[in-house]
This record gives sequence, structure tokens and C-alpha cells, in this order.
Amino acid sequence: MAPRRLRPSLYVSVDIEADGPIPGPYSMLSLGACVAGVQDGDGFRAADPEQRTFYRELRPVSEEFVPEALAVSGLDRGRLAVEGTEPARAMREFTDWVREAGAGAQPVMCGYPASYDWTFLYWYLIRFTGSSPFGHSGCLDMKTLYATKAGLPLRAVAKGTMPRELLSRRRHTHHALDDAIEQAEMFARLMAWQGPSRR
Repeated sequence: MAPRRLRPSLYVSVDIEADGPIPGPYSMLSLGACVAGVQDGDGFRAADPEQRTFYRELRPVSEEFVPEALAVSGLDRGRLAVEGTEPARAMREFTDWVREAGAGAQPVMCGYPASYDWTFLYWYLIRFTGSSPFGHSGCLDMKTLYATKAGLPLRAVAKGTMPRELLSRRRHTHHALDDAIEQAEMFARLMAWQGPSRR
């Protein structure tokens, strides 16, 4: 049997800001993304995360919100109800952006941690476009990647305990694009990291 030809993976760093814990009853208010790099049979090549970016602020999908969650991003729901991009349009534009950036590679969403952002992103993509450019499982959790390479239990991992050389020097601002770019830098360092040195 001939070996299966592997398509390269395009890693897309994604960060979202939302006004509650789950999509549907609560809304994704902003979406930031950037290309973090490409991996093929020859290895991983980091991209400049500021080169290919995407950012949208979205119109809320419900009246419900958690004040504490909304306060994290500092976004104004009243303004977004008037000026925010319609979710269906934003998701179509995001899908087009991912496909254009991919150019034949298989897109993989990556985040730290990915679980919250992926939940909102996937729900919005399916709800408003009927499909996802990442498929149903094209998601890589950077927290899990670090725990595996470091040989640590997942629940023991926090950014504050990670080696400084893995962290971006950028501030975590809770602006979705800023944080996607910060994550992309950390992702590139994690992909190159061989794990903790053993004495």
C-alpha cells in the first residue's frame, strides 16, 4: 500500500472575547486570529503573526450576559448591537480568510487554552455558516501541548509556571487580536521546545 500523502497543517491562533460561559445563551463579541505557522513532513515553520490577521467585533445574539465576563473585554454591548458585524457575515468572512491563508494546507485552530475559544468558534461557524474550515476536530490546545512536552499533569499547568523563554513579551490585553498574536508567538516557541532540560 502506498504511503498516505500528508497535507501540511496551517496553525491559526484564535482568541475570542465573549459575555458568558457558553455560546447560544451568551454571545461572542470579538474574534481575533492570525497565522502562527505551517507544519509538514519537514517540520514546523513559524510565521510572522502580524502578517496575516483577522479581527471582527460581532453583534450580540441574545440579551443575556454575565457582567463579570463582559467586563473582561471592556467591549460595549450597546455599541456592538448597533455597529457590530452580523454573526453570519463575520463567520463567512472568517471562513474565507482561513481558506485563503491556508492555500492547500489543512487549517488547525490553536489556543491557550483552546477549549473556551473553540466552543464559541465552532458553535458560531456551524450555527451561521453550516460548516467549519477546521472540520469538527481541527483544534490544538497549547496548554495540553506544553503539559505533554513538560511531562506534567494538565491541571498543574499555568502560564505563570511555564519557562520564561516560552512566553511572549507582549501583554495579554483581552483584545482578541492582540491576544491571538501573543498566543502565536508562544505557540512557535512551544513547537521548537524540546522539553525541560534534565540534569
